[in-house]
Amino acid sequence: MVTKKSALCLAKRLDEVGFSDIVQIRNKVIELRNAGEMVHAFHGGEPFFETPESIKYAMVRALVENKTKYAPSSGIVPLREALVEKLKTRNHLNVVLDDVLITAGGAHALYAAFQAVLDPGDDLLLFSPYWTPIRDMVTGAQARPLLVPTASARRNGLTKALEQFSTPHTKAIYYNTPQNPSGMVFSRAEAEEVAAFARKHNLIVIADEAYEDLVYEGDHVSIASLPGMAERTISTYTFSKSYGMTGWRVGYVVAKEPFMTGLRKLVLYSVNGVSTPSQWAALEALATPDDFLLKRREEYRERRDLLVNGLNGLGLECELPEGAFYALPNICRINKDSRKAAAILLEKAHVATVPGVVFGAQGEGHVRFGYSVPKSAIEAGLEALSKFLK
Repeated sequence: MVTKKSALCLAKRLDEVGFSDIVQIRNKVIELRNAGEMVHAFHGGEPFFETPESIKYAMVRALVENKTKYAPSSGIVPLREALVEKLKTRNHLNVVLDDVLITAGGAHALYAAFQAVLDPGDDLLLFSPYWTPIRDMVTGAQARPLLVPTASARRNGLTKALEQFSTPHTKAIYYNTPQNPSGMVFSRAEAEEVAAFARKHNLIVIADEAYEDLVYEGDHVSIASLPGMAERTISTYTFSKSYGMTGWRVGYVVAKEPFMTGLRKLVLYSVNGVSTPSQWAALEALATPDDFLLKRREEYRERRDLLVNGLNGLGLECELPEGAFYALPNICRINKDSRKAAAILLEKAHVATVPGVVFGAQGEGHVRFGYSVPKSAIEAGLEALSKFLK
């Protein structure tokens, strides 16, 4: 007699895909606040400012004008045309309309990119520490993430590190700058080194540029703008961080063929296009004056300096982040186990952070502080830390 396997089970490819530890931390923060406790929240990853009024009104106009029907699954043409101009001007990418595809946020763009190019058994080089969902997205594509320690790679040479961790099955590199969780920014010379490695080994680069507008020193370099990289790079972007639009779920992905055909299929059969009114709002976001982005960046710089100087003053050694809005201090004086350290900080000081180990083994011994909060909240959190560490 043949025993039939139960059909009431999940697909095997999801066995190694987990849930975010950050959600568990968020739930604990809610629990403490519901109990009437004050919590200093540094665990989040959202902009400190609200969506600009002009963008909100653009959404209202779209609703009033009945721009609520299905949009083309690739995105409305006016938004894609505006993005072509933005990509040429700010990212120095030579793109045309068919190279741009609207997605349901930057995470959706990344998901589509991994699904479009990774086959079961492929390997992907991943600089670590890394944004937590990336590993699960790669695993969900039945590929294997190969962790490249960022700090030692920068010290000893990126080419040497990439050679060391690469395998005959390596197909792609995930390239994130500015980085979440460390705020590290790859320099132009480092971008050129990664590009040269990709060209030499015929690899695809999946570039995550979510924090492109938050580089405090120097310029943001889109790796696809370098010689010979446009045809082998899938670049992903989002409106979330630059314009305070995290809940609007609008992003975009930029690529040449043969990648774009696959990306279009994945967007079509996952969401069948992005919310039409949200796309008209995103179009308005691109018309926001440049001084809006510059002002936000300076406000983030002030918060960065306040937090990092405070952490170092308390003996929690922290390098100055070059971009994004996160800091990754060493917390070994509290506990070498970052999960235990984060739990202690939350329970004893009511300071909510994210354990560094959830961003990869290279994050162990650290916790992530997000400084996209009011300056008064940073000051209060540092005061609570000071009292706890005495």
